[in-house]
Amino acid sequence: MPKVLISDKLSPAAVEIFRARGIEADVRTGLSPAELRAIIAPYDGLAIRSATKVTRELLEAAPNLKVVGRAGIGVDNVDVKSATARGVVVMNTPQGNAITTAEHAIALMFALARQIPEASQSTKAGKWEKNRFMGVELYAKTLGLIGCGNIGSIVADRAAGLKMKVIAYDPFLTEARAVELGVEKVSLDELLARADFISLHAPLTEETRNILSREALARTKKGVRIINCARGGLVDERALYDLLVSGHVAGAALDVFETEPATQSPLFELENVVCTPHLGASTTEAQENVAIQIAEQMSDFLLTGAVTNAINMPSVTAEEAPRLRPYMALCERLGSFAGQLTRAREGVIRRVRIEYEGHAAALNHRPLTAAALAGLLAPTLAGVNMVNAPHIARERGIEVAETVIDRPSEYQTLVRITVATDELERSVAGTLFAGARPRLVEIKGITVEADFAPRMIYVTNEDRPGFIGRFGSLLAEAGINIATFHLGRSAVGKDAICLVSVDGDVPDSVLAAVRALPLVRQAETLTF
Repeated sequence: MPKVLISDKLSPAAVEIFRARGIEADVRTGLSPAELRAIIAPYDGLAIRSATKVTRELLEAAPNLKVVGRAGIGVDNVDVKSATARGVVVMNTPQGNAITTAEHAIALMFALARQIPEASQSTKAGKWEKNRFMGVELYAKTLGLIGCGNIGSIVADRAAGLKMKVIAYDPFLTEARAVELGVEKVSLDELLARADFISLHAPLTEETRNILSREALARTKKGVRIINCARGGLVDERALYDLLVSGHVAGAALDVFETEPATQSPLFELENVVCTPHLGASTTEAQENVAIQIAEQMSDFLLTGAVTNAINMPSVTAEEAPRLRPYMALCERLGSFAGQLTRAREGVIRRVRIEYEGHAAALNHRPLTAAALAGLLAPTLAGVNMVNAPHIARERGIEVAETVIDRPSEYQTLVRITVATDELERSVAGTLFAGARPRLVEIKGITVEADFAPRMIYVTNEDRPGFIGRFGSLLAEAGINIATFHLGRSAVGKDAICLVSVDGDVPDSVLAAVRALPLVRQAETLTF
């Protein structure tokens, strides 16, 4: 039974889902980093919100951890790079609180435009300062969105209903999607120059940190109003303070801050600043939604291998997972076959090409490629799995290419992996027998049909009479029983391949004796 630790406050619905799916769920909130490290070792999953910090040190103390689930959008409290390196999937719930956060941005925009918090405080103090609080309409104003993903697109929809003109800066927003949303895609400089209101909906990355820097804020339209319900750090708070005081920026509404909890800030002193304590996702519906969503995602992953909303791994839906599983097994074993032979030759892998034909060509290739890379790299690197294999390949400068081939084939499905080093290039191809069992069908362009076995001997030799007899006799004299024997050759008297599955381990001395046989060019042991 998989075990999940819930270390931040989540809706009880999450615990109910885990337990209903047959997963043991423990709730331990409020732990210090040291306390969390002390208990994390046996857990397969960790469900968090924003309080728990998933650091490299915590990950090192969690040898069984397979998945971290963040109930919410932001994962800046997770060391994603370290998690990826250790093969831990990091998931979030980007849709779970999207509506709630978008509505909060709209609410802050109204509050800022009509000075509602200050007017409320004044009225409650017994004043009636009707002439003091002169607001502005949202109607016909230009709203500039920095980021137009899940939340930004909802804000755009609501703003359109308010008859605002919406422009958006987002490098990932396509022209077609902009038309669909009814927004105008613009450059950042154009947005700064035109927008009456600017609302931020971007993740905090090295590229977006201080995207509203002092220089950027100085280029905004005089009288602009800034709303940030995304992440602290997107706006230079010191610069924002100065431009608010100078009057260049008419007002700001902030739900997030560079340092949280934000208990002190010069911005708090300004009347034209509205502040809330990171309430973007704080509605009953959102808390329930993200808790349910992360529990379902983590359960699907731990029980079926389905991957949804992962930050560091290709998505595999619950419907896809059973169909992909045999193809992933085929790709992993083909990769392992090539990786073990490459390791034996001590070649440094430079390029990998993966070709998909037949049924495999119509599938989601990213998890298949990840499985192939995991198999390829595992013989030489400890701790490699589908999560970190693509990352490791990039780190090592391995060029990876995927090719979908639409051509008639004698196999219903075919996957071919070609590995190139500085010294050689070799390929291996396989199919699924009876739709589920991985099977080799080709090695280095030579037809060799064989099932993968736990222990195998791979031999390349010159095709001459007498070799098979000498090879079989050597194994018999060593007490090694042959389970299956598969042969292939490029042409009479040319290169030949012998692939043998055996019932026991092959001692190094026996492998050395095989290599010493006449006509043998290479002999290696393989394990699957």
